[in-house]
Amino acid sequence: MNTNNQKILNLAKSIRLLLLDVDGVMTDGQLYFGNNGEELKAFNIQDGLGIKLLQKSGVQVGIITGRSSALVERRAEELGIKLVVQGREDKLSALKETLENLKCSHSYQMKEIAFLGDDLPDLAIIRQVGLGVAVANAHKFVAKNSHWQTSKKGGHGAVRELAELILQAKDNLDSILSDYL
Repeated sequence: MNTNNQKILNLAKSIRLLLLDVDGVMTDGQLYFGNNGEELKAFNIQDGLGIKLLQKSGVQVGIITGRSSALVERRAEELGIKLVVQGREDKLSALKETLENLKCSHSYQMKEIAFLGDDLPDLAIIRQVGLGVAVANAHKFVAKNSHWQTSKKGGHGAVRELAELILQAKDNLDSILSDYL
């Protein structure tokens, strides 16, 4: 993880909410369908631990995705992610509505939000949040217009890489890692 860029670390230090796309970010972007029409997705277990480490350190994690899937609900439930918005192609509008609904319990400024995406529908939200990030295999236009790009591909550790960047920026990573010794 190349985190030598102090500007990126400064942006990451302010993050209180990480939002994730699903297909191409939490998964490799492939859609698998069984003979009986069932949908299958593969989620990276290291990404899952990264999400849990962020939550443990006080950073809330949520999902905003254009597709709807029972598998996403299940994975979110396994990871303790309560903020899940599915079936919304206009992710920026979905974010604004979500923030409005959260005002009673949580108040987030855009600069306190990070978003990890991979393709054109993610671009509007990437450009509005405090830390807009593209996965390594993101569309080149999305990567060009993001604050930072992971070295890991979607579904292959990109979420974990961003989680560790945020934890490092908040000076939490070393103590979290040492807890495993």
